[in-house]
Amino acid sequence: MNMRSSEAQRIEERLGRIRQILQSRNYKLTPQREATVRVLLENEEDHLSAEDVYLLVKEKAPEIGLATVYRTLELLTDLKIVHKMNFGDGVTRYDIRSEDAEHHHHHLVCLHCGKVDEIMEDLLGEVEKRVEREWGFTILDHRLTFHGICHRCRDKVNPEDYK
Repeated sequence: MNMRSSEAQRIEERLGRIRQILQSRNYKLTPQREATVRVLLENEEDHLSAEDVYLLVKEKAPEIGLATVYRTLELLTDLKIVHKMNFGDGVTRYDIRSEDAEHHHHHLVCLHCGKVDEIMEDLLGEVEKRVEREWGFTILDHRLTFHGICHRCRDKVNPEDYK
């Protein structure tokens, strides 16, 4: 099996599991919802805004409206299929949840180019244990975002200009 067909198979499998989640909550995977989920799965490494999702979905389903995409993203967020994020730039972005991640992955946001990189490792395990131990607080999830200058821009700008 080549890389493209294994990726297509992975997307179909995830889509099937998302369909089951929707059905278990008495929702249908309508063609519009399916197109939206496919865009999120196909662009899993990106952090798309609702407008980005809309433009990509429109290529698959030209009849879809922006309001439908917004409603679908809100539903997927409510069902915890999608994370809704804001990196401090006023743009809400959406990220499909990883099925095998216990917690959110962490983000590195470049203040120069706007690129968002991911850290797919939980860096806060010891901190969580300490919070639970010392404050008696049960942590269910967390988010961590670092803002700075990425390796691609480091030689082009002075980080002091962003402080």
